[in-house]
Amino acid sequence: MPDHSQILSEMNERSKEVFRRVVESYLASGDPVGSRSLTRSMSEKVSAATIRNVMQDLEFMGLLGSPHVSAGRVPTQMGLRMFIDSLLEVGAVEAQDRERIDATLAPEGRDVASLLDRVGSALSGLTQGASLVLAPKYEAPIRHIEFVALAPDRALVVLVFADGHVENRVFAPPPGQTPSSMREAGNFLNALATGRTISELRQVILTEIRQRRQEIDSLARELVESGVALWENPGESGERLIVRGRGNLLEGTTEAEDLGRIRILFDDLERKRDIAEFLELTETGEGVRIFIGSENKLFSLSGSSLVVSPYMNADRKIIGAVGVIGPTRLNYGRIVPIVDYTAQLVGRVLSERSKG
Repeated sequence: MPDHSQILSEMNERSKEVFRRVVESYLASGDPVGSRSLTRSMSEKVSAATIRNVMQDLEFMGLLGSPHVSAGRVPTQMGLRMFIDSLLEVGAVEAQDRERIDATLAPEGRDVASLLDRVGSALSGLTQGASLVLAPKYEAPIRHIEFVALAPDRALVVLVFADGHVENRVFAPPPGQTPSSMREAGNFLNALATGRTISELRQVILTEIRQRRQEIDSLARELVESGVALWENPGESGERLIVRGRGNLLEGTTEAEDLGRIRILFDDLERKRDIAEFLELTETGEGVRIFIGSENKLFSLSGSSLVVSPYMNADRKIIGAVGVIGPTRLNYGRIVPIVDYTAQLVGRVLSERSKG
């Protein structure tokens, strides 16, 4: 990757100003920027011909490009990256934006899913992009586990958590299960589960089965060992990624090429694929990260930008993420603080609820 600080140091003040104004104008309008329009906004009086020469130099450096036959220029992916890393001015969250995000917490209650859904809707509304909210896995201690047979190849596991939350998961049990083997499996798990989260239970379960093989019937052991009912629930990962505001991505889009890219992005969002990778994007450190175009490995084919930030629990462990995805001409200066504030707020609220 090019050294942006070195490139900037080689540019004179006029080049930097032309570059910054082209990028800012493009991010605001989405249109190519011509030399004539820049003559009106430059801090020093220069001719359109002089600005054209500077723009040609910036194009030669790989920072600007010429779309189609337009006389105007737009920033390249490399140019956007350099602008974001070196020249982007990010302020505080505007008061009305903060109020709207805070308002998502207004309806009190313990339902984390509806809270995150409201957060996603607020984010997409504020940014006019699509919002992505990765919900945390449910990690409260377990109070009780019970298996219920529904059909020869279908069963239900009821998980009752210490905070009163109840989950019913339908699954396909190993063949040959009987009411007594299900009852025995439930008793075995309850002896281990009380006070432990699902993640903690998973860690101890195989060790306990090895040590107590003679104490548990083979059918019940199969049911416990399969673990399907508890931590490989089909569709659970799909429910963790909440996507809101897809329609915003179509606003003002007429170019067939752009529509094609958005369709690819819609397909990716519909599949909600690579959720683990989505979280990995944020795990290299705290704070907001920006992925532009092909840097964004989850949605690279759509040429979109992703602004994403992790949120943490009370133990400072990353448990989820919030983000905004849209065209590369996002209003980064406004969206970055919104995403950052939202992530911190969600982390704080979930930490307080886990203590409550």
